[in-house]
Amino acid sequence: MDSSGSPHGHHHDEDIEENIISQQNPSKGGWTAAIFIIFVEMAERFAYYGMSGNLITYLTNELEEPIPMAAKNVNTWTGVSALLPLLGAFIADSFLGRFTTILVSSIIYCMGMSLLTVTVSVVPLHLRKAMFFVALYILSVGLAGHKPCVQTFAADQFSEDSPEERKAKSSFFNWWYLGIIVAGSAAILVVIYIQDNVSWAAGFGIMTGSMVVALILFLLGIKKYRKEGPLGSPFTKVAQVFVAAVRKRHTEVTTGDSSGVYFGDDTSPQQPLSSVHTNQFRFLDKAMVIDHLDASSETINPWRLCSLDQVEQVKLLLRLIPIWIFCLMFAVVQSFVQTFFTKQGSTMIRSIGSFQLPQASLLIFVGLTIIVVIPIYDRAFVPTARKFTGHPSGITMLQRIGTGLLISIITMVVAAVVEAKRVKIIRDHNLLDNPKAIVPMRVWWLVPQYVISGLSDVFAFVGIQELFYDQMPEAMRSLGAAFYLSVTGVGNFISSGIITLVQVISSKYGEKWISDNINRAHLDYFYWVIAALSTLNLCIYVWIAKGFVYKKS
Repeated sequence: MDSSGSPHGHHHDEDIEENIISQQNPSKGGWTAAIFIIFVEMAERFAYYGMSGNLITYLTNELEEPIPMAAKNVNTWTGVSALLPLLGAFIADSFLGRFTTILVSSIIYCMGMSLLTVTVSVVPLHLRKAMFFVALYILSVGLAGHKPCVQTFAADQFSEDSPEERKAKSSFFNWWYLGIIVAGSAAILVVIYIQDNVSWAAGFGIMTGSMVVALILFLLGIKKYRKEGPLGSPFTKVAQVFVAAVRKRHTEVTTGDSSGVYFGDDTSPQQPLSSVHTNQFRFLDKAMVIDHLDASSETINPWRLCSLDQVEQVKLLLRLIPIWIFCLMFAVVQSFVQTFFTKQGSTMIRSIGSFQLPQASLLIFVGLTIIVVIPIYDRAFVPTARKFTGHPSGITMLQRIGTGLLISIITMVVAAVVEAKRVKIIRDHNLLDNPKAIVPMRVWWLVPQYVISGLSDVFAFVGIQELFYDQMPEAMRSLGAAFYLSVTGVGNFISSGIITLVQVISSKYGEKWISDNINRAHLDYFYWVIAALSTLNLCIYVWIAKGFVYKKS
């Protein structure tokens, strides 16, 4: 059998290659196109953070939900919104392409924001809760297509074939995240203040306007973008490798012998491959071995024989799964920033003279930390670290993520110490059974845990973003962005599960550690448990990261 032939079963692969090459138009793309998409994302994040940052306040104060229920509802919505992008990414990669998916989802997003604005302003109280959650989950559908595609579409504007653009792409992820945080910080300063001091309707109206601006900006840059159509279902390619490997489970694979291995339609062992053979998951190597049935067939059956590149791409996915699992604990820690940290702040002195600081506004310190640290990281830390490590990014993506996981443990330790201090003051002033009383303790005590949380974001979240873009096969990069987002989604579900479990266990041995009366609760004990779980998680992550094999550049 001639592996250099062009059997009918692989015409689709040629179409995909032409599709990828066609987007590399030198007159389009680069920073000129990417800057448009960055501003689109900033407008969308302004709307998202303005809503999510104060969501627990709306649920507890306006819809009168108990604190534990409100925290779970926030986590559930955040989780669903971060998991639905897996479906959005599949639709983008398989059917619509990234550009069309962003356009359609942005329109749905605008519809959801408009309905939220109408709900909080004119819908009667007895119908408001149901309508509010309907609008909230319409927003999730919009996020499903928007989130996995926008960042990938922006990164696609930088060509892999140009050394300069490849270097710019690494820097892009830092500035992309910075843009998101600037927008989120602006939302916290402006929108949350308006929600607390003017009206919820005015706050949601501003966010709806922001989404309309995002849609207009996206359309203005239409002639500057490098666009590609759908690249075909990534799940089919993955399934073919597993099916072929199972069908040839009795076939022997000789280590180091490239004869009898299928390299693809247009590739021989002497020609360069986009992937190099690795020794992990060697069972899958059977899928690329040409047996007597393959050799006697005039056409290639893709469910019996896969190329080396295809097999190695599936291995890439499998290598990323353990990393994904052990990043989930980081998302659990970050979920508390928008729930319990906010409720702690609501019990403390928030006045600056005659001005009353909105309870969710301390989130600004997460944003400010990122705004300050990312330029320092990009312009000072990376060049300095590069001199010692020789790595283009200063440190590897996995080292960056690991550093973020370590810092997140410090977040929980500091939060536990500060909460113990708050509870001591509550006891000293006899306020245990008066949860609505203001504790004689300044809200600035919470600032360190917000700042450390922002620092962990700089390392972990940006690192996860880059890892799941860089290490994914090119045809699966929307899916990679969705996997990155799903870390937050699954992390929030795990957070809700841990809250429920802690409530059940602690109630059997005394007072609940997490209750509607935050003064009698034991959030400090809860934070110590999370710190211990995070430490165990980090140890396993380091062990897995040491054996990780990066794909060929």
